[in-house]
Amino acid sequence: MAKFELKLPKMGESVAEATITTWLKEVGDTIEMDDAVLEIATDKVDSEVPSEVEGVLVERLFEVDDVVQVGQTIAIIETEGEGEVATQEEPVVEEAAAPQEVAAIESQIEEVKETVAAVDFSESNKFYSPLVKNIAATEGISLAELEGLAGTGKDGRVTKNDILTYVEDKKAGKVAQPVAKETKPVATPVVQPAPVKKEVAKATPVIASGEDEIIEMSRMGKLISHHMVASVQTSAHVQSFIEADVTNIWNWRKKVKADFMKREGENITFTPIFMEAIAKALKDFPMMNISVSEDGGKIIKKKNINLGMAAALPDGNLIVPVIKNADQLNLVGMTKAVNDLATRARNNALKPDDIQGGTYTVTNVGTFGSIMGTPIINQPQVGILALGAIRKVPAVIETPEGDFIGIRYKMFLSHSYDHRVVNGALGGQFVQRVQQYLEAWDVNRDF
Repeated sequence: MAKFELKLPKMGESVAEATITTWLKEVGDTIEMDDAVLEIATDKVDSEVPSEVEGVLVERLFEVDDVVQVGQTIAIIETEGEGEVATQEEPVVEEAAAPQEVAAIESQIEEVKETVAAVDFSESNKFYSPLVKNIAATEGISLAELEGLAGTGKDGRVTKNDILTYVEDKKAGKVAQPVAKETKPVATPVVQPAPVKKEVAKATPVIASGEDEIIEMSRMGKLISHHMVASVQTSAHVQSFIEADVTNIWNWRKKVKADFMKREGENITFTPIFMEAIAKALKDFPMMNISVSEDGGKIIKKKNINLGMAAALPDGNLIVPVIKNADQLNLVGMTKAVNDLATRARNNALKPDDIQGGTYTVTNVGTFGSIMGTPIINQPQVGILALGAIRKVPAVIETPEGDFIGIRYKMFLSHSYDHRVVNGALGGQFVQRVQQYLEAWDVNRDF
């Protein structure tokens, strides 16, 4: 009998670790090829780890809630045949890649130490990962605070989620600050105002009566909350609104949707049509397809146009799968991409790569009847467009014979953009160009 090492596979450029959430197989279970062995969660997406071999699960090397690095062996599967422990081919590459990510993180720590008071981890007997050390240095978390954290990792180890939760709680005033005790004589006048702010922040939302229900936020809900607050604190949000007449699109889709389904096997919705127009507008205005460097002093102009598509999950959370190189897709290709990502989002089957690399995001608030919205920018992007509900309304129609009132299909486009780098002219011109593409839709075009 041979033994096969099931390793944590690569899950995208920026994903270096994952938390085990559920074991789907028990020791002694027979496993078929491509069977899901366990479920994992990253700070990007939840996913399953399938087996590449057939055999019997003989050993699980980690427990639920343990944090595993990319390339680490998770379990041992016994297979038919002779030989020693076999390994997956893909993670062999990861064994070389993982140290590079660790080296990059350690390099970031060295940079942080130049501007932030360094934490001397040599004074502690506990193990802290490079990522935890980096977060501690960046957020000004002292060794005393780290020592006091109750870690949820293996053997009580402090994980990334533990320290991020602590940082959020600290900013919200939910934890005490041991630093004040160490520098009591000097810190007293400086720290004095902080408790006042904390009490004001806590006073409004925390009060609960015996009849109220207290619901623990999900892991993804906490991540989304953190991401949204960070975006508002990072970008200067400004909005521009414009109304588009999409009567031609409405009539064209009604005319071709049956033939489209028959020929392509796909249901054509309005979303891919809108996505096509937005991709064209981004090509016309490349300075909307940018990011701002972490220090806020440089603009990164993106080569590819990767459209994020906000999608609602069954549990009420949102996720943003990405259509890569959207400007290179025709309408059929765009429809297939939109339908595929939307289906896999609803079925919780997205992979980490599916939600990475977005350069601009679109959200369809009209799905729930809203006519417009003020969406929050998906960092590190600088713009997001909300699509309002399509409404049948009376409108003035201009013709060579004169003006008259008619029934038209209209919708609002709400554009939020980062005023640090996008001025009102660019933000307004971009959404206007989207409107122009939609209103110029050719009712006689093929698909």
